[in-house]
Amino acid sequence: MLSIEPIAAFKDNYIWCLHKGSEAWIVDPGDADPVEAFLAEHNLTLNGILITHHHHDHTGGVVELARRHSLKTVYGPRNPSIAGITDHLSEGDSIRVFGQEFSVLEIPGHTLDHIAYFSADAGSTGGLPPTLFCGDTLFAAGCGRLFEGSAEQMYRSLQKLANLPSTTAVYCAHEYTEANLRFALAVEPANLATQQRAARTATLREMLKPTLPSTLQIELETNPFLRVDATAVKDAVQKADPNSTENVQIFAALRSWKDHF
Repeated sequence: MLSIEPIAAFKDNYIWCLHKGSEAWIVDPGDADPVEAFLAEHNLTLNGILITHHHHDHTGGVVELARRHSLKTVYGPRNPSIAGITDHLSEGDSIRVFGQEFSVLEIPGHTLDHIAYFSADAGSTGGLPPTLFCGDTLFAAGCGRLFEGSAEQMYRSLQKLANLPSTTAVYCAHEYTEANLRFALAVEPANLATQQRAARTATLREMLKPTLPSTLQIELETNPFLRVDATAVKDAVQKADPNSTENVQIFAALRSWKDHF
């Protein structure tokens, strides 16, 4: 059966490991050492790597892992600055991992080269729901900072993800959920789903357990960056910025608010 497990790295990164039998694929290995420890602990052989964008905490371990394991396949965006990629991918491309098809989605905003990997039929062979590896674009109850792209690009990227099946399991790359939910409650203090999620999250973190994966349905109910058309979100933004009326403007104001929260 195909399984997906987190490998903790740095302060709050998750490197995701897909494994089946004795074989494994890794998503966004910013550091080779925790990956090597996980592979050894579980007696796994590394077959390949998926990269979502160029930031070092997602790519720093690629070259070393590829060298140690003689990898023939490292998938990633069309960015020549990322060392070690063997197959550069664009919107509309698809790949197979353990026989499972993943479609490539271009989702610029956090960075201009950012891509995601989405499998619509992950349940057909491994018992998993639809699955999304979205790097630093969509977070649990939040979204990535705009380091390179525009607010409009990020808004469009998030809308693209929001239109995926609501049962999609969301595997983002950082444990930011508690902080993001504090902001979400500042935006929508009366949102019962967000209140309940914050309580569940606090319990998980007290036990030092990951809060991920999320699901797209949970994000649609509690993530303010996917709820810019909700009346409560618009009202909260317009109290400080009454000139923000269109969804992209609401999103931009919301992202700026979070940057200074």
